[in-house]
Amino acid sequence: MVNSNRRSMITVYSDPECPLCHRTRIVIHEKNIDANIENVLDGQLPEEIASASPYGTTPILLERDISLFDSNIINAYFDERFLQPPLMPSDPAARANARLMLHRIDKDWYSHWNALLGLEKGKMSKARKTIEEDLTVLAPLFTQSEFFMSNEFSLLDCSLAPLLWRLPLLKIKLPAKASAVEDYAQRIFARDSFQASLSDQERMMR
Repeated sequence: MVNSNRRSMITVYSDPECPLCHRTRIVIHEKNIDANIENVLDGQLPEEIASASPYGTTPILLERDISLFDSNIINAYFDERFLQPPLMPSDPAARANARLMLHRIDKDWYSHWNALLGLEKGKMSKARKTIEEDLTVLAPLFTQSEFFMSNEFSLLDCSLAPLLWRLPLLKIKLPAKASAVEDYAQRIFARDSFQASLSDQERMMR
């Protein structure tokens, strides 16, 4: 149960508009983890929590004597601690390739986030074009399996879905030849875990 009145042993501090926090919330719901999600608005972390992340960023996970930051690290921790359903391949080579793609998603796309939001002067248009062109080039990849690079739902889907959900907000419209990306996105958006992961702010993005 998430956001219950009873404070669980696991607490995740999450910005309700942040795509990186969103992907951690998807993992929580996909694995049905008993976690208390605390909303952090405008980056205002509680004073007693701020030291848990040296960069002052969310998400942050606190559990007894464990303190973690960075969504990929938190998601990997959840996947290794809560084994079902697994969200990474069991084969070492496939797992390594999935980790490489997680790295690329962050470096190639999420690294443009501030520019996409207009927080870096003069860079918004180029950032939008980069996302649009990259997703269009990769569109055939979305036809090869039910999920992204896999026949099983994985951390790759958890990582990519928040970006795709925000495309209208970012005023990014993919061309018709990238329809496979939209088809994939709609499959992910329909999952119970994705719908449960959405904050009130995120629901208003579409």
